[in-house]
Amino acid sequence: MSPSELILFFMKTSVILSVFAIGLEATFRDISYFLRHSRQFLLSFASIYLFVPLTAGIIILIFSDIHPAAKIAIFSLSVSPIPPLLPRKHLKTGGTLSYIIGLLVAMSLLAIIVVPLLVEIFSLAFNRPGGIFPSAVAQVVLSIILIPLAIGLIFRYLLPNIADKVARPILSIGSVFLLFGSSFILFKAFPAIISLIGSGTIFAIILFVAIALAIGHTFGGPVPNDRTALALSTVSRHPGIALAIAGINFPDQKLSLAAVILYLVISTIVTTIYLKIRQRSLQQPEKN
Repeated sequence: MSPSELILFFMKTSVILSVFAIGLEATFRDISYFLRHSRQFLLSFASIYLFVPLTAGIIILIFSDIHPAAKIAIFSLSVSPIPPLLPRKHLKTGGTLSYIIGLLVAMSLLAIIVVPLLVEIFSLAFNRPGGIFPSAVAQVVLSIILIPLAIGLIFRYLLPNIADKVARPILSIGSVFLLFGSSFILFKAFPAIISLIGSGTIFAIILFVAIALAIGHTFGGPVPNDRTALALSTVSRHPGIALAIAGINFPDQKLSLAAVILYLVISTIVTTIYLKIRQRSLQQPEKN
């Protein structure tokens, strides 16, 4: 197994185990959450699929001097809104479980149609031919999100007592795989990441992440924990789909992987700061 294949194995396994563990703690009612809350669905959709790609386009135009790979990463990530680590991160915020699961399922299903459409819109806007097939997105959604989640739900339905006992250990194992995968990625891509720093690249990514968090927080509704959950969903992007989009549309850009990793590192730092602020504010009554 090559280093790249090993990294991919660790990352995919981490996602699958994390989503499976969430399925072990969820119910079928959680999946249909947005069928009963249409207003929250529309606000979530607008936050994740409309305003973040629009923000990406504006930032790319404003920061015209940043490295081309950084522009590609911001564009690709903005139209790849399937957060692979959404359940693990969101449960730590104390968000409503039904809202979180409903968000994961609804936005993942919509990605099959919306992601290729967003790529096409960006291609036309920036006068560059390209695209991604819905089948490519569907394969990712099914393999690492919907199937593991469904298996977890079925397992819980059949063996609820065992599901309660094994959910957290499986989540912990997924976190270990994530740690190994992240370490390998950073080690392999560190020199390339350093080469991207400069010309406002760091500031552009920080601004993009901060605006995405603000959008999700604003559209999250009156429940404080749901605001946090949507903020994290809005800023979280799927690196696998982003790299596929970058590879199809910009095959000559060899630093796309490094730029995507740089985004993930910066996003992690900024969201950690956001979560600390939210944890403090949630200890007091929130002012709307």
